[in-house]
Amino acid sequence: MKNVKASARVASILLTVGTAACATTAPAGSAPATSGEASEALEAKQLALFDDLDFNVYTNQKWGELGRTHSKDIVVHWPDGHTTTGIEKHIEDLKGMFVWAPDTRIQEHPVKIAKKDWTAVIGVMEGTFTKPMPIGDGKMIPPTGKAFKIQMVTVGHWWPDGLMHEEYLFWDNQEFMKEIGLGK
Repeated sequence: MKNVKASARVASILLTVGTAACATTAPAGSAPATSGEASEALEAKQLALFDDLDFNVYTNQKWGELGRTHSKDIVVHWPDGHTTTGIEKHIEDLKGMFVWAPDTRIQEHPVKIAKKDWTAVIGVMEGTFTKPMPIGDGKMIPPTGKAFKIQMVTVGHWWPDGLMHEEYLFWDNQEFMKEIGLGK
């Protein structure tokens, strides 16, 4: 039942964000509307890039390759509500996830959606809390040894230069904390 509820929440977020994103007016410099085969080819290319981004670049921590999909000034919206600007800060945040769970990985996207210059995927992020987790001021949370497997959603806005200029990340932080042994 827990997975059904979590799946429903993730699907609801994906549909809400995807619908809102596709309905918004594109900012200056965003990809012009295309039709037919050209649009489908672009959407397929962007989804293939998303697969490589998660399955290869993120999972294998190939941070030098992130520039193939992310602009230098990418804006990233995180599940905890904070927003970052710039690929270097994004890489710093991503690296932080591997400090306490070095086996973190995304190996599947069971749902993929593309509409013009927007893409959205549901991914499954997995790993194990095996190393101390830094929480600031030199303090650490000791590892619990607990594995996590959570659904997450990534929504990307692509520009004509072929790069994402904005990225939205969603997952259930409460469920995440429960799975690694830090929440109730």
